[in-house]
Amino acid sequence: MINLHLALINELLGQPPNASEHGYQIDHIIEFSHWFMAALFFGWSAFFIYVLIRFRKKRNPVADHEGVKSGISTHLEFAVVLIDAVLLVGFAIPLWGKFVNTFPESKDAIVVHAVGQQFNWNFHMPGPDGKFGRRDISLVSNSNPLGLDQKSPESHDDLVVLGELHVPVNRPVIFETSSKDVIHNFALPHMRAAQDGFPGQVIPMWFTPVKTGTYEVV
Repeated sequence: MINLHLALINELLGQPPNASEHGYQIDHIIEFSHWFMAALFFGWSAFFIYVLIRFRKKRNPVADHEGVKSGISTHLEFAVVLIDAVLLVGFAIPLWGKFVNTFPESKDAIVVHAVGQQFNWNFHMPGPDGKFGRRDISLVSNSNPLGLDQKSPESHDDLVVLGELHVPVNRPVIFETSSKDVIHNFALPHMRAAQDGFPGQVIPMWFTPVKTGTYEVV
């Protein structure tokens, strides 16, 4: 029932279907946030209409220089801040902490180097030996986009592909993101995962796919 409920919410929000193990938790936060924003919209709209009627010119022909003495608006603002804090401390931070603390071991996961370039992503995977070959920026060319050193003994069985990657389901996948030129955002909406790739830095991101299919990298 919960999954059906979330699927309906996601459809109304234009969200793609979730295909990762942790995605439903992200969907819960998105759902709560949008219900909260909806409540704020209708609440503040009602308050605005009340103020327009309550302090209309016909009812208050002479200006009152002391202003409103009621603390309703202050209480409302405090309530909004409190709910924001609950969403952050009660949902977002624990989810982030859980995700960090359960980072999979490399031996149990598929490890992929995701290297961004203009309008595309290069994916570098080790071969059967499980070791990545050495890369050298001076070796980068149209035929060797990542500068893979073919003289390195670990390079002979490595796989480098552009723009498309196949990974198994029900096994963690670790993407070590970086970039060849400028900052690129590596995002997989169906997996509820995203990470910026920076030149000169390697930043890991992981998820576990649970549904087979073809999913877009945006």
